[in-house]
Amino acid sequence: MIHVGIAGLGFMGMTHYNAYKKVDGAKVVAICETDPVRLSGDWRSIKGNFGPQGEVVDLEGIAKYPELDAMLADPNVDLVDVCLPPAAHAGASIAASKAGKHVLCEKAIALKAEDAVDMVEAAKAAGRQLMIAHVLPFVPEYGFAYEKVESGEYGRLLGGHFRRIISDPLWLKDFYDPDACGGPMIDLHIHDAHFIRLVCGMPKAVHSTGRMRGEVAEFFNTQFLFDDPALVVTAVSGVINQQGRPFTHGYEIYFEKATLLFESFTGTPLTVLTDDGQVVKPELGSPDMLDAFPIELAEAARAVETGTPSKLLDGALARDALILAHKQTQSIVARKTVEV
Repeated sequence: MIHVGIAGLGFMGMTHYNAYKKVDGAKVVAICETDPVRLSGDWRSIKGNFGPQGEVVDLEGIAKYPELDAMLADPNVDLVDVCLPPAAHAGASIAASKAGKHVLCEKAIALKAEDAVDMVEAAKAAGRQLMIAHVLPFVPEYGFAYEKVESGEYGRLLGGHFRRIISDPLWLKDFYDPDACGGPMIDLHIHDAHFIRLVCGMPKAVHSTGRMRGEVAEFFNTQFLFDDPALVVTAVSGVINQQGRPFTHGYEIYFEKATLLFESFTGTPLTVLTDDGQVVKPELGSPDMLDAFPIELAEAARAVETGTPSKLLDGALARDALILAHKQTQSIVARKTVEV
């Protein structure tokens, strides 16, 4: 049984806390939160853009710490789950690694690429695992695609086009602050950058066009360039300023023997178009995003329990995704292709 300490009781901290209840191999034994009301178990002020609102929670039997250093000194904590705002990810994760704890940190790994590099190095020096909670590979439509890439069932991967678009998140006052949330590139598109890096490898260059909003990219389109010229990968992401626009994600992924289609906005379920003319709609797991989190956290617990790192939660993979995001912003500003 892996004993978990959660750092930060915002929406993701609450989501992880609830998800751990469904994980056989992990148990929350400690929580760190500076807000005394939330630390007491009153989570009614917590809300997000999916899932239930916060409620009053019984935290009896769980150690409660107003300061992170105190939780890091708790010998009963094996894994620190960092659910703090992105600007605090690097400091908390590095401190946890140095304290001898394994780390699961929410995405994005950090706001600055150099901080992500330091996080990976700190975990390596401490002999501990650094995992980044990119949940997308655990969402059924993306998990299916990853499985087909790994198995080679449909032949060689030839590329894909990825979409992730939202209306302006007006409830997030620091969304466009490069030192707080990072804007659409870091908060939103990082999911697809991570998945592209996972299934395609690291591009040699990116070419992005788009609109800037201050120091961050608001809406953009990117071509990822690989050593293999037959691998054609693009992505579009960002904010559309019509508040009726629902959250949209989807893809077309191309193999030698099949194409995978998925689009949340139009309600297109995962569809497989095969080279022999079949149109197949596979039965998948639950479409509820919340159901992906227990699977993700169970993978983190398994990695710590067995000592075998997770390929999907690998800190170096998340570091590379952040590097790609920053290279795309550089390309937008410079209006030219940027080497990775």
